[in-house]
Amino acid sequence: MSAEATAFGDGPLSRAVALVHTLVTVEALLLAAASPALAGLFLLGPDPSNLPLAAVAALPLGPALSAALYALHHRDRDLTDLRPARAYACGWRLNALPVLRLWTPLLAWLTVIAFTLTHFSASGLPGWWAALLAAIGVSSLLWGAHALVLTSLFTFRARDTARLAAYFLLRHGRATLAAASLLVLAAGLTALLTEALPALLAAPLLLSLLYGSRRVIAETQEDFTA
Repeated sequence: MSAEATAFGDGPLSRAVALVHTLVTVEALLLAAASPALAGLFLLGPDPSNLPLAAVAALPLGPALSAALYALHHRDRDLTDLRPARAYACGWRLNALPVLRLWTPLLAWLTVIAFTLTHFSASGLPGWWAALLAAIGVSSLLWGAHALVLTSLFTFRARDTARLAAYFLLRHGRATLAAASLLVLAAGLTALLTEALPALLAAPLLLSLLYGSRRVIAETQEDFTA
């Protein structure tokens, strides 16, 4: 075995340890940044009447998730100089306001849908409306996943990001399907185990989202950036 192959940072074990270090650091920073949201959601409970308050409490989640995506995407390939905390702070500083411009209306829209569905029996609407609203809600979540990736990694105007996210929703079906799979996984972990588990696994879930969105990221870089 050559000296180059055994040098620090060249072997698979070194890369695995570096990845774990990055994931653990980003996870800890994400939980710290999102702690006001997580605490608010925990205290509110699952009562449908709390949906508007839950949406307000969830506002800090947008910048926290965006900073994590930024840090994971820009993780240093030089394993002797890993600084995920600095990348996370940079991502939060750059993306907090741009993300909130899309995250806030998305939360408001999803709150309207969820409130309508939880009070559907009193709405007087035909039953097929419930299925339609649920489909719109899921589509909105998938659009939000694309928008979150685009806002975290690129600098576009909010309306341009919204259009690109809608464009990629059908343009790259595999990326959309990957995002849907992660949403199903997070929902399943919440329903079957505990609502805390998706939060504790947020970093690897976001890394999976980045991997599933690699074609979206590549096309954006090639066709929509200077």
